[in-house]
Amino acid sequence: MDMTELDTWQISLDPRFELIMPVGLVVMMFAVALALKIEDFAFLRRYPARFAGAASSQIVGLPLLTLILVWIIQPIPSIAFGMIVVACCPGGNVSNFITHLARGNTALSVSLTATSSLAAALVTPISILFWSSLYPPAAGIVEAVEVEAGPFILSMGALLALPIAAGMAVRHYHPAIAVRIRPVFMIAALTIIVALVASGVARNPQMFMATGLVVLAIAALHNALAFGLGWVTGRALGFDAKGRRTMTFEVGIQNAGLGLMIVIAVFGGTGGAVAMTGTWSIWHLISGLLLAAGFRALDGWQARGQVKAAE
Repeated sequence: MDMTELDTWQISLDPRFELIMPVGLVVMMFAVALALKIEDFAFLRRYPARFAGAASSQIVGLPLLTLILVWIIQPIPSIAFGMIVVACCPGGNVSNFITHLARGNTALSVSLTATSSLAAALVTPISILFWSSLYPPAAGIVEAVEVEAGPFILSMGALLALPIAAGMAVRHYHPAIAVRIRPVFMIAALTIIVALVASGVARNPQMFMATGLVVLAIAALHNALAFGLGWVTGRALGFDAKGRRTMTFEVGIQNAGLGLMIVIAVFGGTGGAVAMTGTWSIWHLISGLLLAAGFRALDGWQARGQVKAAE
C-alpha cells in the first residue's frame, strides 16, 4: 500500500463508536480533573518565572519543534497533521507516575500536568488550528473537512471545559468521593481508547499492516525529540537533575488519547492522523518506562561509583 493512500483513507469504525465519542472525551477530561487540587499549583506560586518557562515548553515549544520536524522530513499530510495534534495536546497524568519511577520531581510534574490539563479547554483547539495552518499540507486536512475556527474552538472548548470544571469541583468539595471514583473513570476512558484502536485496526487491517512500521518510526523520532526538548529546557531553566528528569517526561508524554478522539470525532478519522495519534498513545508509554528504567540504572551506577570512591 502506498503511504499517500493514508491521506484519503477514512478510518471505518463500528457505528456505535460514533455515538460514544463525545462521551469518551467527557469521561477522559473528567477523570483527569478528579486528580486536580489547588495545592497542585503551589510550584507556580513559588517559582512563577521558572514555571512559566516550563509550561511554555509544553504549550509552545513542542508544537514549534513538531512544525520544524514536519518541514524537514515532510511526511504525508495526514501524518503531519497527526503529529501536530499530539503536540498540541496537554500532558498526560501517566507522566506523574513515570516521573516518580524515574526519581524525578513529582510535585513539579503534578503542577505542570495540572496546568496543561486546565488550559487544554482553550489552548488545545486554538493550538491545533494555529500550528496546522503553518504547514500547508496539514492545513489542507482541516480545510477538507470544512472545520470553521470559531465553532470548533467554542464547541471543543465547552466539551473539554465542562468536565474539567465538574471534576475539579468534585475533587475540591468531595475529595474522598473523587479518590474513589477516579479509577473507575480512568478505566472507562482507557477502555474507550483501546476499543477505538481495536475497532479501527479490525475494520482497516490492510492499512495498518502496510504502514505500521513507517508510522512507528516517525512516532519514535518525534517522541525522542520531545524528550530531548524537555531535558534541554529543564537544563536551560536551571533545574536540578530531578527537575530535568521531570521536564523530560512532561514534554515527552502527551495525552495522545485525547488527540486520537479529536481526530476521529472532528476531523473525519483521516488515516494517517489516526495511525499517528494511536501509535503515540502506545509508544510514549513504552519509551517513557524504558527511559525511567535508564535513569534508575544511572542512579545505581553513580551510587556504586561513590561507594568505590569512598573506599
